[in-house]
Amino acid sequence: MEQSAAATAASSAAPAAIQASVGADLWPEPEWITRASALGWKWPSIAWRRAACVPGAWFDYAKADAIVDLWPKVFRLTEDRFAGQPFYLSLWQEITTRLLVGWKVPVEVVDPATQRTTFEHVRLFRRLMLWVPRKNGKSEFLACLALLFWALDGVVGGQGFVFARDEKQAKIVLDKMKAVIAQDARLAKSITPFGKSLFIAVTRSGFYLLSGKAEGKHGRSPTVSVGDEMHEWKSLELATTLRQGMGARLQPIELFASTAGLKSALVGYGLWEESGKILDGPIGPPQNDNDASAGIYEPSTLVVIFGADEDDDWRDEEVWRKANPNLGLSPTIDFLRREAALAKDNPRAESHFRRYHLNQWVESVTRWLPIKKWDACASDKNVWRERAERLKGRRCFGGFDVSSTQDITALVWWFLPENDAERIELVCRFWVPEDNIELRARRDRAPYDRWLRIGALEATPGDYVDQSYVQRAIAEGVEMFDVQKIGYDPWNAAKLIGDLQNDDGLPADLFLKVRQGIPSLGEATKDFERLVFAGLLDHGGHPVLRWMAQNALVRFDRNMNFAPDKEKSREKIDGVVAAVIADAARIAGEEPPGVGVIL
Repeated sequence: MEQSAAATAASSAAPAAIQASVGADLWPEPEWITRASALGWKWPSIAWRRAACVPGAWFDYAKADAIVDLWPKVFRLTEDRFAGQPFYLSLWQEITTRLLVGWKVPVEVVDPATQRTTFEHVRLFRRLMLWVPRKNGKSEFLACLALLFWALDGVVGGQGFVFARDEKQAKIVLDKMKAVIAQDARLAKSITPFGKSLFIAVTRSGFYLLSGKAEGKHGRSPTVSVGDEMHEWKSLELATTLRQGMGARLQPIELFASTAGLKSALVGYGLWEESGKILDGPIGPPQNDNDASAGIYEPSTLVVIFGADEDDDWRDEEVWRKANPNLGLSPTIDFLRREAALAKDNPRAESHFRRYHLNQWVESVTRWLPIKKWDACASDKNVWRERAERLKGRRCFGGFDVSSTQDITALVWWFLPENDAERIELVCRFWVPEDNIELRARRDRAPYDRWLRIGALEATPGDYVDQSYVQRAIAEGVEMFDVQKIGYDPWNAAKLIGDLQNDDGLPADLFLKVRQGIPSLGEATKDFERLVFAGLLDHGGHPVLRWMAQNALVRFDRNMNFAPDKEKSREKIDGVVAAVIADAARIAGEEPPGVGVIL
């Protein structure tokens, strides 16, 4: 790489004498930084200029060139069509590597032999915070960086650690490191892999897999700390514990990486906000408190961020290119086009696309079923009125959601098609307490009175839903249809289930508890969505169920599995929940017999 004469002179002189100050004039941006700026990347120039303003800092061009040249000779890619190919660094990976290894700074140390104060020139950057969308080579790059600083640095007695939310997730990086080692004869000869660790005999260095908990992790002295998937960390305690153990090391490094996550994940979102504040912080050392008001001055942290801005159009392919620096290699543009097509008119899938492929933080809940898709799932908008009679004797599954005393209780029967020309059909019943119908109509802005008149809603006497009406409807359904299994939310349903068994003689194994959580409802929710979007469901145009479908929000877990969210939804969604419960009963009923509870 070309460099200015001043930079060349400073580079060769810096190890021999401490520079009082340098700055951007002595260290002009090299070609690879200029190229990144032309692509719209802001972080490389910020990192370079900020490093150049650190007193005494200098850039070791020879070291940076040597590492970039060595990289594909030592490291090979490990998966799919790339397996076994030399790992040639992409531009963003090259810039990150050059910045990490090239920028040096003098630090005061005590010579252990003479006890005299002296200076060592060590790496300026002590922490990498990398944010990049899925399938852009994050895990392999992180694994090779870990090997670079742990193995190739050759620190005697070096210690490396990898952690994530849990041990299973952290093992992804360790397994990548093992795969890279196995493909190079020199690495394989010097590094011995074990189940949860690596060991280098000649330097007595170990690299270890950790769980995500800080307990029992004190006393370690890391040279390298690798933290994957920051967006899922439960706390900062383990990262802090490992950092505090680095005090005896001359140039330790923390390598943290992640995609975006849910805004409700406070630890991960806090790290994301910290990263943004570091990028927005002062370029040079602040002269007073006001200088740092726009952000955080943290010159030893290298922040690398790729992602779409808040106001970017997620459907714009130029936005995809901005967010995915490896686009074309991985992911391919065709892959993103297919994913974007699936996300069109699907708010839940859109949220998924924006998070994983555009690196945007998303809310933990989102709108679910577009009303156009829902309305297309009705061959006749009035068929709900007589459907039950037509389906007598047909095989079906049931689901019910018992309300609190004053809310809606819902019962849904789920009928499987008897031939390829038919769709899954739903039969619904809803109950509300008679005494509060007018109040509910005003409060919920929904036509309860009209729904009562047309028979879409049933009223029970008093100011709470009388479960005996629901009991009678379920018993009638069992007699009328070929019911295979009935799912139910156990909250507030114990008496009803007991009465159905004791009074109506229904067998206990006919019922399946389906708790209100993503582990229990996730698979059925995903299936329900698939049926709606594919037009394989016929809800008969039931007006109450349509209102509830419009209200429905879904909540996500850390892996973007999802389920209906009754608390966050704008209005009642009990019928949608009951339909999903019925689908969960169908899924359980079609699997081999097991425990009669979905947890």
